[in-house]
Amino acid sequence: MDWVTQFDKQMKDYLPDMEVLREESMAKHTSFRVGGPAKRMAFPEQGEQLVLLLSMARDCGARPLVIGNGTNLLVPDEGLDRLVIATGRMQKLETQGEPKHMVAAAGVPLAKLADYACKLGSTGLEFAHGIPGTVGGGLYMNAGAYGGEMSQVILGASVLLPEEGLRHLSQEELDFGYRRSFLSDHPDAVVLYVQFRLTPGSSETIRETMRDLMARRKASQPLEWPSGGSTFKRPEGHFAGTLIDQCGLKGLTVGGAQVSEKHAGFLINRGGATCADVKELIRKVQELVFDKTGVRLEPEVKFVE
Repeated sequence: MDWVTQFDKQMKDYLPDMEVLREESMAKHTSFRVGGPAKRMAFPEQGEQLVLLLSMARDCGARPLVIGNGTNLLVPDEGLDRLVIATGRMQKLETQGEPKHMVAAAGVPLAKLADYACKLGSTGLEFAHGIPGTVGGGLYMNAGAYGGEMSQVILGASVLLPEEGLRHLSQEELDFGYRRSFLSDHPDAVVLYVQFRLTPGSSETIRETMRDLMARRKASQPLEWPSGGSTFKRPEGHFAGTLIDQCGLKGLTVGGAQVSEKHAGFLINRGGATCADVKELIRKVQELVFDKTGVRLEPEVKFVE
């Protein structure tokens, strides 16, 4: 019996009310709008359901892939023989404790998190307002922009580790670095909830800062096109977009994928791009930039297999 048959049976027995899609196109669930079908895609609404899904996947011999908004993923055109678990319906968001801190489920959008903090009169998350990912994905890669990043505002996280079970990791244990964390070094670990520290501020000032940052994004980034955001990590001593621009690569195209003419750090889907197009364009940009500058660009996007 293959894993799909076993999984379908267990879902019927244990989680009959959960939505599960069959052969679901991943292009619908990634910001690049590329990717073939996933064998199964499940949509838990609570952490307990996510834990049970992962246990079922292990029992069935499935390879689970937990995603948020799919904003940093490249999925192959042939699809995935995997169970994809989308956390976007895990939306619990509240304040707890004294002194108060925010607790957000993995699927909460970063924009919603920033809005919630603003309404509470809490500063520190303004940078996250325009980032299209979720709390779980933001923690995983220590997402950041305009001088702010997740590591500056996180107290800790509830994480499911395959060998240890559920653990609470402190800010120090999360071991943040530039666009990385403990989780990116342990890709089988899964975020359930994240705690954020609250710093009192003026809601009016916070809202104005968020408006300003969003205006700057719209003016400088190709938000009108599907993309994975900044495609490459910032190389030490340089900016990836500046290097790509200086090498004359704006507008470089492979199939439907293109180096944005608005911001060279963004590779975009101009329409009809495949995963193969995007990967080949990434390879070309890396090769040409290295040939001209000696700098090796490292992708920020994650290649899913």
